[in-house]
Amino acid sequence: MLIIDSKDCENIDKALKKYKKKFEKSRTLLQLRTRQSFTKPSVKRRGEVLKAIYKQQLATGQLD
Repeated sequence: MLIIDSKDCENIDKALKKYKKKFEKSRTLLQLRTRQSFTKPSVKRRGEVLKAIYKQQLATGQLD
């Protein structure tokens, strides 16, 4: 649960902006989306390997 400290004289727009920033930093929405669908460990591992290969090709200059 996110708690926003707001002063009495603070505008509601500023409080909403603070809330949105905290919500984005907490990555709550990202966690919710990953929990909605199950990905098998083999599929997850294959994605990690493909990403590592791509990064390595970028670093060595093989990929244009």
